[in-house]
Amino acid sequence: MDDTPAAQLADLILGIDHVAIAVEDLDASIAWYASALGFSLAERSAVSGDHTGMLYAVLKAGETTVVLVQGTSPESQVSKFLTAFGSGMHHIAYAVANLDEAITRVTKAEGIADTPVISDDGIRQAFLQRDPTTGVRIELIERHGASFSEQNVEHLFRALDAKGLY
Repeated sequence: MDDTPAAQLADLILGIDHVAIAVEDLDASIAWYASALGFSLAERSAVSGDHTGMLYAVLKAGETTVVLVQGTSPESQVSKFLTAFGSGMHHIAYAVANLDEAITRVTKAEGIADTPVISDDGIRQAFLQRDPTTGVRIELIERHGASFSEQNVEHLFRALDAKGLY
């Protein structure tokens, strides 16, 4: 039996909650996901930090959720991601059974949380440090019957923005 902190963390992961894709053109990307893959637009919104902003669209196909993100200026954290890594997976969010325990186990496994836990009714989230080899950031998310909260998205965006992270 593997008792390492990473193995213990794996026991808390319920599945993939969503995948976020950084894109240059949100409208074109929404159209492609709809026409080529049959996704439906569930939500579209914009969030702002103190210095930059982002547009996002939540798309659904069956049980699958894809979130498309686009920066609103060259200084936006999403635009900085695109410059560093190109269009593609911005982050993958894993649904976890217990967010506090998951973060404890990540820390024991020498992982680093880049944001505090951000909470709203029925949803709690935190971003981990970006993988330097792939550019992919991991999000851990605990849901209790809630969908995305615009307030949570904005708080997560601001937490990364405040640290100059993308």
